[in-house]
Amino acid sequence: MLTPSSYIAGHFIGPGKAAQAIESPVTGDAIARAGSDNIDFGASIDWATATGGPALRAMNIHDRARMVKALALMLDARKEELYAINPLTGATRKDGWIDIEGGIMTALTMASKARREMPDGPVHLDGGVERLSRSGTFLGRHIAVPLRGVAVQINAFNFPVWGMLEKLAPALLAGMPVIVKPATQTSYLTEAAFRMMVESGLLPEGAVQLVVGRTGDLLDRLGPQDVVSFTGSAATALTLRSNPRILASGTRFIAEQDSLNAAVLGPDALPGTPEFDLFVKEAAAEMTVKSGQKCTAIRRMIVPQARADAVIGALSERLSRLRIGDPADPETRMGTLVSAAQKAEVAARAAEIAAEAKCVFRHDGVPDGPAFAAPELYLCRDPDAAHAVHGTEAFGPIATILPCRDIAHAAVLANRGGGSLVSSLFTHDPAVARAYVTEAAAWHGRIYVNDRDCAAEATGHGSPLPHMIHGGPGRAGGGEELGGVRGILHYMARSAVQGSPAIVSAITGELAPGDAGNAAPAHPFRRSFDALVIGETILTAPRAITLDDIEHFAKFTGDTFYAHMDDEAARANPFFPGRVAHGYLILSFAAGLFVDPEPGPVLANTGLNGLRFLKPVSPGDTIRVQLSVRRKTRRTDQYGEVAWAATVLNQAEEPVAEYELLTMVARSA
Repeated sequence: MLTPSSYIAGHFIGPGKAAQAIESPVTGDAIARAGSDNIDFGASIDWATATGGPALRAMNIHDRARMVKALALMLDARKEELYAINPLTGATRKDGWIDIEGGIMTALTMASKARREMPDGPVHLDGGVERLSRSGTFLGRHIAVPLRGVAVQINAFNFPVWGMLEKLAPALLAGMPVIVKPATQTSYLTEAAFRMMVESGLLPEGAVQLVVGRTGDLLDRLGPQDVVSFTGSAATALTLRSNPRILASGTRFIAEQDSLNAAVLGPDALPGTPEFDLFVKEAAAEMTVKSGQKCTAIRRMIVPQARADAVIGALSERLSRLRIGDPADPETRMGTLVSAAQKAEVAARAAEIAAEAKCVFRHDGVPDGPAFAAPELYLCRDPDAAHAVHGTEAFGPIATILPCRDIAHAAVLANRGGGSLVSSLFTHDPAVARAYVTEAAAWHGRIYVNDRDCAAEATGHGSPLPHMIHGGPGRAGGGEELGGVRGILHYMARSAVQGSPAIVSAITGELAPGDAGNAAPAHPFRRSFDALVIGETILTAPRAITLDDIEHFAKFTGDTFYAHMDDEAARANPFFPGRVAHGYLILSFAAGLFVDPEPGPVLANTGLNGLRFLKPVSPGDTIRVQLSVRRKTRRTDQYGEVAWAATVLNQAEEPVAEYELLTMVARSA
């Protein structure tokens, strides 16, 4: 008998008198008791905001990313313990892979993106510097900082591990403490992963808490610095979103809810083409993976009228080969629904669909058991007149085929779902893809287009990826979880900072335009990563540019563009006063002016950003370089990345080129 516990204010609290009995969806036997009594949610919030929040904010963004990465790697090392529990949820090993290792991969990816795309400092820089005055002494920049409240994350039963990690990782990366509320039915698997994280010692105190059972007055205690992130039914989302305290306080509310996702077979995808076969393969998978209990599963299959029968035949044949049984059996390809109650709910919704559509396939190999369900395929001959097929989600292995006239009609039918997490299109015709996406994108959070060219690497209609938005408009809840850094920013506050260049530099940790910085105490290429200070600057000696330099560079590189070689032709060009130096000659000479040639802390030049040539350089002009430390980013214990602001000046102190140089620099010994 499993007894998942809540974790509140640093203590595990086991099931109470009102705990709910959880039965096996395979046998009906009791497998767990879940639900803690008398939780003090005031103490929970206080511990999160007074202990967890300050501890997380004391870490830089990259420190938190390393922490999340370490958590994910720890879970990966112990994943077999989670797989051992997974069949109790009715899920096969393959289903569990999506949940367990998919969740771990999501956390790792989010941590990696935070380190690549966010600053190694306490604030995130959102966009570039805005020049707010004529002379550049007054600047503005948007920053994002952690919200000062708590993130309450209410998750669904179908992905007890992934559902926790896909929300937990962005919140922790943002620097916000979290209270996780899993669905009670599968809370024992969530609790097992959660307990591993707590016992690892990788998290600061107060960073995470777990509520198994009812949330009591938790939502009534939230305010404007808090976030609620919900996954579940639209009805429950509406109830939670309508909480008077949440409405009055302006608490952020992110919802991912009901979704009538549609897959479209392109008009070019004839039987026998790779696209037709891909459609059938993915449609069958989306009906049966997790027994259809996926928020991204295909519920409506929109196919050309002339190919409806071919799709029915191919899908029926594929589904009929499916082995349904005990999810612990390695030969099983589809397990059970999560509970007998869920089976009854799916049957009721299927009956609503059946009022408008005919059942054209039903699997006849379903074992006895409280939550085994048969995959069922319906055909709606008149999808324009239908309502239930566009508004009823049977959260199980149920899907409906909708014939369409053309790709424009397909988009109309897909949009009738009122907003979805994902729509897919199977076509090899770019014009078809463009026509569909332009008509359907407003109603779908993600549009997945698969064809023969990307099939080998495509991740599937129903696979949310941490790089991309997971959410959708309308019926789908209006939320946008994940999406890389976008997902992290849900848990941060955006603010506009205004001030002088020096002030903006100090706040952002990045040298702002117009900040003269400070003279470097030694050549910066002789100083270690840890010794370098933002704003350290050198101004090189000048170098004259001669006509011989230009002609030698042209012959050596093969770049004999007329502006460098033909004075008369160059003067006829409105951009040049006559023959001018190559831009890349200027760049090369600039490097020669500031590079220190001896071995030292600088390990490698890894590229440059934002190169702009601002003013022509003519024979006889001189150039010199102003080089400043713009930004520093730790990469490993051995080295970090330094971004240098490089400005090339002519003899009149006018900038002729500017760019950002990237180098890897050794840390202090």
